[in-house]
Amino acid sequence: MEALHKRVEDALDSIRPYLEADGGNVEIVEITEGSVLKLELKGACKTCNMSHMTMKAGIEETIKRAVPEIKEIISVN
Repeated sequence: MEALHKRVEDALDSIRPYLEADGGNVEIVEITEGSVLKLELKGACKTCNMSHMTMKAGIEETIKRAVPEIKEIISVN
């Protein structure tokens, strides 16, 4: 599970500069036994009206490409 967490973190690191440029960020809350990734949007991403698009088009695509074992990605905000 540790290796999976590291791979997800590495994938997030590849898109963090874009989130941070807009005053936001993303944090791993949990990776469940069933390979469900729970993320929390931080800063400006938490209140941005485009956060759903950021989550689906940016974050989700990046993670699924880098870590195909992840079955589902949920925002806990």
